[in-house]
Amino acid sequence: MTDATWLQRLKSGDKLAFNELVMLYKHGVINTCYRFLLDKEDAEDVSQEVFIEVFQSIQSFRGDAKISTWIYRIAVSKSLDAIKKRNRKKRISSLGKILHIDDVVNWVAGGKQPDEDLETSDTFSILNKLLNQLPDNQRIAFTLSKIDGFTNQEISEIMKTTTIAVESLIYRAKKNVTSKLTLILKK
Repeated sequence: MTDATWLQRLKSGDKLAFNELVMLYKHGVINTCYRFLLDKEDAEDVSQEVFIEVFQSIQSFRGDAKISTWIYRIAVSKSLDAIKKRNRKKRISSLGKILHIDDVVNWVAGGKQPDEDLETSDTFSILNKLLNQLPDNQRIAFTLSKIDGFTNQEISEIMKTTTIAVESLIYRAKKNVTSKLTLILKK
């Protein structure tokens, strides 16, 4: 179905179209929210807020961007709002065991995405914590690129910036995380 068709159906109040939209994007939205919030329940709560916002704002959506881009922009914005509300403590109090660190460094430097074992390990948790220490725009660009698999063009639309700016943000994020991992390794 084309975005124009979706938009027409959604703006006409077609509840079946909205349910289809939710089913199509809910897993991606939850995953995007999780990458920022690092908590499954919080990610699910925020994803519900995202779809409430989509439902309430569909009439004002002009269609300048793809519907998916608009939805992920809302997801990123709602996730960042949730982080600010939490007033988190210091992110890293104890690093514990570091497993598969070479895989993580390779991934941050632009290699393959980590396998399932790495995703469930303490190391991936540490990496997520390091990513959350990045400036918001670097974290958003890096997360959408390396974890969610968006292209730089799609990220530029989500973040409302240029592709060149996205490339720069991803490069700086890689550099920052790599240097923090290096410090951890030296300890």
